[in-house]
Amino acid sequence: MPPRFDTISFLSDYGTADEFVGVVHSVIRSIEPRVTVVDITHEIRPYDVKAGALTLARSVQYLCPGVVLAVVDPGVGTDRKAIAIEVGDGQSYLVGPDNGLLASAVGMVGGATAAVELTNPEYQLAAPGPTFDGRDVFGPAAAHLCAGVPLDSLGPAVDPAELVPGIVPLPRDDEGAIVGEVLWVDRYGNCQLNIDPEQVAGWDDRVQLRWARPTEGSRIARRVQAFAELAPSQVGLVVDSYGLLAVAMSRASAAETLGLAAGDELALVPVGDDEAGERPGTTSPVTLQSRKPA
Repeated sequence: MPPRFDTISFLSDYGTADEFVGVVHSVIRSIEPRVTVVDITHEIRPYDVKAGALTLARSVQYLCPGVVLAVVDPGVGTDRKAIAIEVGDGQSYLVGPDNGLLASAVGMVGGATAAVELTNPEYQLAAPGPTFDGRDVFGPAAAHLCAGVPLDSLGPAVDPAELVPGIVPLPRDDEGAIVGEVLWVDRYGNCQLNIDPEQVAGWDDRVQLRWARPTEGSRIARRVQAFAELAPSQVGLVVDSYGLLAVAMSRASAAETLGLAAGDELALVPVGDDEAGERPGTTSPVTLQSRKPA
């Protein structure tokens, strides 16, 4: 019999310097050798559940049907639940800790149709210590689901509505300005915002950026479709590959240039038609709050 699924998509904060990722791969292969493991990323900042959840939410609609295995788990060894969530009436499953990591991705694909707590030792490895559930609980559960083990064999049912929700920051209007947050800084230094392009529809092609961390700053950004439309050292606003506004530069890091990091608040302020260049735009009493990186 062919496996129920032939793909596990794997995300974690394990990094690749230690053996953790390789061990989980091998445990999966020992249980279901016909499965291919696709590594989404293992470079989530350690313990950063929010960053892991956002990465998973960005990725999930492009992943192969199968099992998504996600482990960013600062609560490992505590009473937080280990869970498997069914979506699409069995079209795919998501496996990981019940700490909000999976919630946004589940919402992106239409919501949970069932969920269980992973408690059945028959489908786990004997653990010499309680600190590596990726190896001992989550990896085996993902492999067994691919092999055709029914979801309800892995543990008791839990109400999906009682699982820990994801926290996705929403932008707010502040007297004509839109105050958003940097969700993600990619390796090129582009700063994805939680702001939909429709929220600035009708604005001039120049927008003032204001931020308060690490120090107060202001810069005029030009709205463009491609990075290459920007002149050297010019800051731009582009619609990124996930459909959100991002602060960017051409062949340079906007994050490094402006001193921005994930979790920082950033205000977009309309610029008057009579203003030009890099001079400040329309004055508006925008309140920004300094935040630590997520």
